[in-house]
Amino acid sequence: QVQLAESGGGLVQAGGSLRLSCAASGRTFSSYVMGWFRQAPGKEREFVAAISGSGSNTDYADSVKGRFTISRDNAKNMVYLQMNSLKPEDTAVYYCAAQSGGTVYSHTFHYWGQGTQVTVSS
Repeated sequence: QVQLAESGGGLVQAGGSLRLSCAASGRTFSSYVMGWFRQAPGKEREFVAAISGSGSNTDYADSVKGRFTISRDNAKNMVYLQMNSLKPEDTAVYYCAAQSGGTVYSHTFHYWGQGTQVTVSS
């Protein structure tokens, strides 16, 4: 079992940057694939990025490649999403997620945080 808590959301102008953080509970954090998802109003939740337990492998949605970077610090039980060159279409609630087993390409996440709002103004 792992509990997740996101932080770092807010309001930013287009072209700006934000860094989201996710704090995870549990002693086996490094065994989980971690990911970020987002859900915009009226749309389904969509995959954003994932990172393997060691941090050596990552996967990104095409819409964020080259702009977003996922990273983790296993010593601190933290995962991050650095978001650069933000666009209004990046506006959404962003969720941190944890996956037991599988790879960064499995996208079968079992545990979810409550979400943090990111709003990008034009």
